[in-house]
Amino acid sequence: MAATPRSSALKLVLAALGLLLAAACGTAGAQAPPVNAQDVMFVQMMVQHHRQGIEIAKLGTERATDEQLKILVAAVASTQQDEVEMMLRWLYSWEQPLTAASGSHDHHGGMPETDRKQIRALKKSKSFERDLMTLLIAHQGDAIKMADTEVTAGADPAVKEWAAQVQASRKAQIDLMKDLLKR
Repeated sequence: MAATPRSSALKLVLAALGLLLAAACGTAGAQAPPVNAQDVMFVQMMVQHHRQGIEIAKLGTERATDEQLKILVAAVASTQQDEVEMMLRWLYSWEQPLTAASGSHDHHGGMPETDRKQIRALKKSKSFERDLMTLLIAHQGDAIKMADTEVTAGADPAVKEWAAQVQASRKAQIDLMKDLLKR
């Protein structure tokens, strides 16, 4: 049987479709970055950590009188709210719970958490700005520790890159607050 122009064209179209499908299947897996348990744990922990940071920073926006400190805490609250939304999108895209089950991070050393009593005490502090900066320095130091682990053990390139940004930005915030404390 001789091939007709129509059957030859049909074979070319089918071959081209087959190649496109094979190529599409090959790139779909390559586009999704790898995600490991460290990435998930880090993001789940940082959502909660950021929510505490926002709470502390909002107290600062309400009570601080030093202009540099007011600007810093307003930036912390705004930036960390944006970062919480980004992290929740990551968890959703990975099909992971937004929060981990109680105790599930214990084998990772648990989450450094600012003591709730310290936050309540800050609300009534007579040395508010000094106590605010002292609390935020410790809080942001915990964020750096958590980011250190992600940079070392995480898999997702975007999360690791963001963790490195957390390291740098929180260190700069700590340095600024230490300078403010010296005045």
